[in-house]
Amino acid sequence: MRALRMIGFGRDPELVEIPDPTPGPGEVVIRVGAAGACHSDLHVLYELDVAGVWQLPMTLGHENAGWVHALGAGVTGLAEGDPVAVYGAWGCGVCARCAIGVENYCERPSVVGGGGLGLNGGMADYLLVPDQRYLVPLPDGLDPVTAAPLTDAGLTPYHAIRRSWPKLTPDASIVLIGVGGLGHIAVQIARATTAAQVIAVDLKPDALELARKVGADHAVESDDDAAQRIRDLTGGRGADVVIDFVGATPTLNLARGVARNLADVTIVGIAGGEVPVSFFSQPYEVSIATTYWGSRPELVELLALAASGRISAERSLYSLEHGAQAYRDLRDNRVTGRAVVVP
Repeated sequence: MRALRMIGFGRDPELVEIPDPTPGPGEVVIRVGAAGACHSDLHVLYELDVAGVWQLPMTLGHENAGWVHALGAGVTGLAEGDPVAVYGAWGCGVCARCAIGVENYCERPSVVGGGGLGLNGGMADYLLVPDQRYLVPLPDGLDPVTAAPLTDAGLTPYHAIRRSWPKLTPDASIVLIGVGGLGHIAVQIARATTAAQVIAVDLKPDALELARKVGADHAVESDDDAAQRIRDLTGGRGADVVIDFVGATPTLNLARGVARNLADVTIVGIAGGEVPVSFFSQPYEVSIATTYWGSRPELVELLALAASGRISAERSLYSLEHGAQAYRDLRDNRVTGRAVVVP
């Protein structure tokens, strides 16, 4: 089969031929319908030297959906041809977190890894999934091309917003900083699951226009006046929830600067920014947290929401032969929404 693989650190991925996978006991092979190309893959390819941690070469792609192709011994409840999404956080399966489906916070993360994140991923004709618990049936009306990017670019903001639902009342405001690949889906999730005012923030006019298109109440350019404009839009109070999908020092400062007393500030982006924290560095009882991905039960909820037509990722489609170009376009900021490779 064809597979787009990370050959080594600092090198562009290459499309090669490798043997088709065969499922062992408890395993499932899916025929890949779509695989998302993610900015975090760029960190893996060009910024974080994982060669000493992960075994290379490795097939890329941790946002995957397709159809069941072959079942290993002992697999029940699935049949060949079933459409499925792949839950991408592959934990140990036995720790307290994994036992309730929160494998993104596995307490023994070195045990397994993930498809496209240490193990072979879905940018290929077929993907070997090591346990059927990682597969979520697609609801009626939801196809793999629509579902694949939601398994990360949708699940990550869904979890970040869901954890703050109690604060997102009809008189509240949520600020979403960075409304590109993840952020434009976050706008839709906030609109579909809360009654709060949604304020989108970005540097790029096209990202702000997309945010308006998918439901943001306000779109604010991220400049020196952004904090004051957000304060004005919130009646001077600040935002009840702020989610930073960038994670650079300037965006962290903005997030903290527009938070209301008792607000949640959630850092999703991994741009490497830092800010000092002290008693007076933010309003009282502001909670600052990082999140990683989301749980399997949350993916089930998210796919149901997508099947209802209330959320969808803006997509640029690439063939597997042009998968390396998808990463070049991501690196050069030429992708609107999500890049999705369709074998």
